Amino acid sequence: MQLKLPFLHESPAGKQLFVDGEAFIVRGAELQNSSMTSADFMKGVWQKLAAAHVNTVLGCVPWDMIEPEEGEFNFSELDSVIEGAREYGLRLILLWFGSFKNGLSTYAPEWVKKDTKRFPRAKLRKSGGVVEVADVLSIFHTEAQIADARAFNKLMQHLKDVDENHFTVIMVQVENEVGLLGDSRDGSATANDRFNSPVPQKLIDVLSDNWNSLHSSLRANLTAFRQLSHENINNSWEAVFGHNKRTEEIFMAYHYALYLEYIASAGKAVYPLPIYTNVWQDYTGDDSENDLPVVAGGGGNPGDYPSGGAVVNVLDIWQYFAPALDFIAPDIYLNNYSSVCAKYRHRNQPLFIPEQRRDEYGARRIWIAYGNYQAIGTAPFGMDTLELEENPFKKHYGLLAKVSSYVLAAQRTPGSIIGFYFDELTPTGKDLSPAVSVTFGTWHLNIERSFVFGKPSPGFGLVIQTGDAKFLLVGEGFQVTFTSTDSRVAFTGILRFVEKEVVNEKTGEMRTWRTFGGDETRSGQSAVMPAEDPDYGSFPISITIPARTRIAECEVYALNYD
Repeated sequence: MQLKLPFLHESPAGKQLFVDGEAFIVRGAELQNSSMTSADFMKGVWQKLAAAHVNTVLGCVPWDMIEPEEGEFNFSELDSVIEGAREYGLRLILLWFGSFKNGLSTYAPEWVKKDTKRFPRAKLRKSGGVVEVADVLSIFHTEAQIADARAFNKLMQHLKDVDENHFTVIMVQVENEVGLLGDSRDGSATANDRFNSPVPQKLIDVLSDNWNSLHSSLRANLTAFRQLSHENINNSWEAVFGHNKRTEEIFMAYHYALYLEYIASAGKAVYPLPIYTNVWQDYTGDDSENDLPVVAGGGGNPGDYPSGGAVVNVLDIWQYFAPALDFIAPDIYLNNYSSVCAKYRHRNQPLFIPEQRRDEYGARRIWIAYGNYQAIGTAPFGMDTLELEENPFKKHYGLLAKVSSYVLAAQRTPGSIIGFYFDELTPTGKDLSPAVSVTFGTWHLNIERSFVFGKPSPGFGLVIQTGDAKFLLVGEGFQVTFTSTDSRVAFTGILRFVEKEVVNEKTGEMRTWRTFGGDETRSGQSAVMPAEDPDYGSFPISITIPARTRIAECEVYALNYD
């Protein structure tokens, strides 16, 4: 049977990834950088990831490995890796480490690194007029771009030859966290000439014609652009955008977008899998969620994080000038998770998180990605070096696998699903995770951390409206209180609350396990999804049961005034 190429399908709430003709949620794991360079090493990894309920593995294909000599390609190691993934029923997302990896060019082949005349480097402007050679290719010369595109084209052609109709590989990432580190723009002579030349009219037109739909963070950096008459003064980038580092970031973003557009287009021309690139975030922005110094976190000014990468204040530029990218994906480590998710749904692009924290703190947050932002997938970085018994994603992905059919259906139905999490209390007992309120139809839901007499536990989950007064509750450590929005209603109660067990993950078929009531609903007040190990404190009666399946159906009802 001829299978259909993986693709992104439009739905009322955004795009969903389809694999083998069916909607697909990526339960991903990104490997350490070196892991997938060895098929033998991966023999000890596949089973561990599959046991953690991972269905998709993200790993690198380095340019220097497949084209060690110019024009001579070797895909033997990659082929063995693909066969290993197939053996365990796992999909792959390949990360093309070509010209750029984390703002550097460390994965370019030796013949590229050594020939700086043919493949010039970017230059970093330092204090006192000193100019340093950077460990990154300059994007203002065409030879590296052409060579990279040729290699990427060969890679995609090879994937078509060996994997078409298997579709072990379902997506490809082009480059990794591009941008310039150490300066806000390339200070080489060629880059200087370009910077001191007129801004391309197409960029001016895009910004002017689409002003109202540009992201607010980009508009905030375009004050000079908005105020000046571009026709009269367009003789340099500073004349149009102003004299500041944000102008230099816009300059770099435009040219990086063109560079990656050329490469992505070369690959799609032969094998049009979904293609994206990922983004190193500004870790000191308004959504910073860390205490790291700038030197460790990478943030503050362009160049502290890779200048020109598709951070949100230049995201529109990337979306307009690199249309071969199906979406642009944020890496989320040290920023507020929800804030970044919201930003990268800009222009209704699909959300995919190719790198994030691999600990319990990170795992709890995937539920808002899937529930609130229609994510097509998440992938904690470095999962291959976690032992299975200490991997929190085993629990989270295992639960997500059971309810994926319900999540996918809800993602296609706006206003029917919400995700949430509740972190540990602070050492002083303060709760930094507020309750969540949402209205589904004629029902208002208040979702909060589940009550215990002892120390409250962390929690996470989803609530999905499956019928007018029916809800699917997924997760642990929370409780839901329902009230009717009808002013005539005198009483709202729980009609039925049953624990469910999934018997067929593909279809979502479930069977009833236990019927909850009494203490398990706080005497009818709330639908309680208990924590795994509830703390009874000094209270002598064990009224809270431990979590088991973490899936329940709740039906509510309302009584009107006489």
